[in-house]
Amino acid sequence: MLHLYGIDPITLDPAVSGEMTSHGYIAQLFGGLVRLDDDLRVVPDIAKNWEISSDGRTYTFHLREYVFFHNGRQVKAGDFKYSWERACLPVTGSRTAATYLGDIVGVSDMLAGRAKELSGVKVVDDYTLQVTIDAPKSYFLSKLTYPTSYVVDRENVATGKEWWRKPNGTGAFKLKSWDKEKELVLERNDRFYGEKAKVSRVVFLLWGGVPMNLYETDEIDVTAVHIDYIDKVTDKRGRFYQQLEIVPELSFSYIGFNVTRPPFNDPSIRRAFSLAIDKDKIISLVYKNMVTRADGILPPGIPGYNEQLRGLRFDVAEAKRLIATSSYGSVSALPPITITTSGWGGLISQDLEAIINEWRRNLGVEVKVRQLEPERYFYWLTEEKDEMYSIGWVADYPHPQDFLDVLFRSGAENNYGEYSNAEVDALIEKANVERNEEASLALYRQAEQKLVDDAACIPLWFGKNYILVKPYVEGYKLNPMGFANLNTVSVKPRDKS
Repeated sequence: MLHLYGIDPITLDPAVSGEMTSHGYIAQLFGGLVRLDDDLRVVPDIAKNWEISSDGRTYTFHLREYVFFHNGRQVKAGDFKYSWERACLPVTGSRTAATYLGDIVGVSDMLAGRAKELSGVKVVDDYTLQVTIDAPKSYFLSKLTYPTSYVVDRENVATGKEWWRKPNGTGAFKLKSWDKEKELVLERNDRFYGEKAKVSRVVFLLWGGVPMNLYETDEIDVTAVHIDYIDKVTDKRGRFYQQLEIVPELSFSYIGFNVTRPPFNDPSIRRAFSLAIDKDKIISLVYKNMVTRADGILPPGIPGYNEQLRGLRFDVAEAKRLIATSSYGSVSALPPITITTSGWGGLISQDLEAIINEWRRNLGVEVKVRQLEPERYFYWLTEEKDEMYSIGWVADYPHPQDFLDVLFRSGAENNYGEYSNAEVDALIEKANVERNEEASLALYRQAEQKLVDDAACIPLWFGKNYILVKPYVEGYKLNPMGFANLNTVSVKPRDKS
């Protein structure tokens, strides 16, 4: 049995989920046609293989013939068509379907309510699914690793609005119990078509206390390391150093601008606010160098990462000059500014507090904070954002499109600040369909540089995961997106000496 710390998922519906907490559970309970392996390569999952047409637009997937839902019902090609069409129905309310299924012919019509089925998805027979996309795109298979494309059981969905509280998935684990704010238990799925779990159960202690304390008292077997304990765990003479694992994460933290509202409809003001933050100081004092400064958007490790990118560095004099020559002319002429962040109770993160202090000290600007509850933040940010917002993004798949297109293309679902730049859009759209990899990456780099020059956002830092794993736990491995495949984990008998 494996014991982990956790918090309650916001949803276990793959079509609706849009944040990492829920995804961590969904990935254990459900599956799709393809998945990412530990090296972030697309590999078969419920589909055993596939062919791609010569024009790069039609994918023919051949399903494994003995895949079952947890209740024993066999999974067939029609179940995928149903699941994707359900995700695209307006009544489902998915905020991810356009992003991750939108390349499929007919998705836009369903999302707009103009159609009731996907014209680009054809069930050839029980074990063959044919999918046509609007243009050849090298990242299409990677998109299908995202939960929106996972298969769900229509009979399970028909049981009611919150069917997902008793999900009938296909994953390596089944949901045995979920006692809100106390405990969530997964149990091994003996019908699983892939590598069967080595542990019989995984017990998540929900909101069970301070994770580091739980780890020290052997109540949990793995823990993320909070900054308060980094000195303790990195001490080579200490008891935790040999249990420490540091995993670079394909993540990007940034301040977003609401470009539809003053003052950040003016690029000079956006650049000024970016130039006024001493990121190196914050990384050193607040983060104790646990993260890496971001000058651009693409993190190291993503294809297309640009070591020569020209970022907006710390320069208070230039920031003040930009404000003086902007359409506002002075700080006193700026309208009130509020930044939206995730949280509750009025307590804000130390890094955001430090950033706000930088603007106060370097520009003489007071920025107020408004919090949205974490369970609402990613789902309602577009509608509820103020002049700025604080956010992080972790790669869904290792491709620059998942950052540049998904976050900054005009009209994209996750373009929360509603940024729009025709030149950037043209570069991204050309890169998306360019079949030569090097030419495509060069176009993405151009788009990224334009986004940085235009201060589409304030890049802050790229992340790393610091975790402690007990010596008796084997096979627990975080990938660069921050997830672990729990079916590969085993727990040896503990040494009681």
